[in-house]
Amino acid sequence: MATDLSIALQELLDKAGADMDFLREAVRLLAQHLMELEVSRQIGAERHERTPERVTHRNGYRPRLWDTRVGTIELRVPKLRQGSYFPSLLEPRRRAEKALVAVVQEAFIHGVSTRKVDELVQSLGMTGISKSEVSRLCSELDELVEAFRHRPLTSRYPYLWLDAKYVKVREGGRVLNMALVVAVGVTDAGEREVLGLDVGLTEDGPFWTEFLRSLVRRGLKDVQLVISDAHEGLREAIRKVLGGSSWQRCRVHFMRNLLSQVPKSAQQMVAALVRTVFAQPDKTAAHGQLASVVQSLAHRFPKAAQMLKDAQEDILAYMAFPHEHWRQLHSTNPLERLMREIGRRTDVVGIFPNRASLIRLAGAVLMEQQDEWTAAPRRYFSQESMKKLYARKGLNDTRELLAVPGV
Repeated sequence: MATDLSIALQELLDKAGADMDFLREAVRLLAQHLMELEVSRQIGAERHERTPERVTHRNGYRPRLWDTRVGTIELRVPKLRQGSYFPSLLEPRRRAEKALVAVVQEAFIHGVSTRKVDELVQSLGMTGISKSEVSRLCSELDELVEAFRHRPLTSRYPYLWLDAKYVKVREGGRVLNMALVVAVGVTDAGEREVLGLDVGLTEDGPFWTEFLRSLVRRGLKDVQLVISDAHEGLREAIRKVLGGSSWQRCRVHFMRNLLSQVPKSAQQMVAALVRTVFAQPDKTAAHGQLASVVQSLAHRFPKAAQMLKDAQEDILAYMAFPHEHWRQLHSTNPLERLMREIGRRTDVVGIFPNRASLIRLAGAVLMEQQDEWTAAPRRYFSQESMKKLYARKGLNDTRELLAVPGV
């Protein structure tokens, strides 16, 4: 087999100067040899080889088109006399890949094709677009995503991150900037979990309120700290729906807002000064340092000094929780990395044909992320640090600690 592959590669190199797609032909050649290797292992013998392990024989080939990033490749899939063989390289695409293809196809069918979409279709290796295939693919993905979005939330979630991203969506004959909102939590066992997503016309109070209420209806409970930016509609919703929780204003967003009140020439100095507040070992020391920084800034930058003073409770809320959790709790950065990954996929599409297509793609990305988190060998927060969190709330009774999964 290795000798055959070497000969085939040499022949391919000899033809490289001819009018051919070298990369596509190389992928076809490698895929063909991989299939031959797989089917030999399944049979228990190479072609024309006699071995006691042989369980069946080859029975010709069947043609199969394979859509790849380098174009459509014509494969010859080996057939067996008894049993069946299906190449591992033709396993269904990952959910997000399926969703991206479905979105592009749906955009094409809904009459929003552009040169960019045409080029994207070709880069995905699609040679044609079938309405029935789009319908089947979208239905399959929608069922999975909807089940994920509406599944029961069965744990306690002491920490909750909330964020939104604006994406262009076509609706009512217009292209609108719609808010894609995402919620991520940490369970009482210290594991991250994507809790929900939705799409709305705007990031206003009623929309956020309904989104949070939907999480509560599904089982969200015992939230101790919510981390988000200072969007007024979101803050209002948190007060209404999660009134028993503390609120941490994203420190990164706050610093941007604060520095906008300072001349550019002084921003680096002011940022360094404010960061000394967050370097303190506990909340009491942080409040003392903040008062000192406010006093230092008051003469030259009164607006910035007042903003820092007014926000002190909100930007230092995370310090009331175990020190091991501070790095992840002081901002929405853990969620923003996930939002950037969604953005990387949505930017390819540009304008979504409808809300359902956006939810389909974002939901597929989030499902993949959840799979990765579930399979991760380490928890986001250790069991020992989660014990400290619940001890802080007075859960010292042995029975209550045992009621916390993994603790």
